[in-house]
Amino acid sequence: MSGAGTPDFFYREAQRLGYVARSAFKLLQIQKKHKLIAPGSSVLDLGCAPGAWLQVACQSLGPLKNGGAVVGIDLKKVKVPPLYCDSRVQTVCADVMKLPKNQVRALSPRQKGFSVVLSDMCPLVSGITTRDAALSAELGMQALGLAVGRAATAHLDEIRTDRLLNDSVCTADDNGILQPGGHLVIKLLESEDNKEFSRICKPLFRKASWLRPKATRSSSREIYLICQGLLS
Repeated sequence: MSGAGTPDFFYREAQRLGYVARSAFKLLQIQKKHKLIAPGSSVLDLGCAPGAWLQVACQSLGPLKNGGAVVGIDLKKVKVPPLYCDSRVQTVCADVMKLPKNQVRALSPRQKGFSVVLSDMCPLVSGITTRDAALSAELGMQALGLAVGRAATAHLDEIRTDRLLNDSVCTADDNGILQPGGHLVIKLLESEDNKEFSRICKPLFRKASWLRPKATRSSSREIYLICQGLLS
């Protein structure tokens, strides 16, 4: 695999097929393996810039007549890519770390929450491994807390909550925005904290597993936690 920033197979394929970034192939592999997004799904994409996952998510919904919705949130203003996306896709420019769950839930169809939550959020990498991993864990915990609400805190007894638990997880709103039976994908940087994420998620979901997509650059420490079937 080529180094970061160097055009490689997936970069060229993204250019050829009209995806706005090579990261599309990461979600394509996740979708092929786990089939998280079904026709009619409501999908929340956290850290959606530049929009490649919006494209794949909308593709996975099937034809417009199938219904469904895709909402992307990012610190940057993201224009919905014209290829593969349709009227079911919208984007919001906001800081997920400061966004109350009720505001996020209000973006879902009939304000009933989402059936799939995707977090491709990543901190600005400093090159300091421990610092980057800690920031990644903080973003991951934010995504988890947003998805499942206070349920995440029930499994934090032995975990370093000062590093993994953001105050927004423990708001008065006990419920997360992920529907029962729904799926959650969280990108993290490889670290010891990842074991704790597994320990939190496994009691909450029917299945929790790790995946490093083939499209991930060899120099990257990215890994994805795939949580399937939120238990009610």
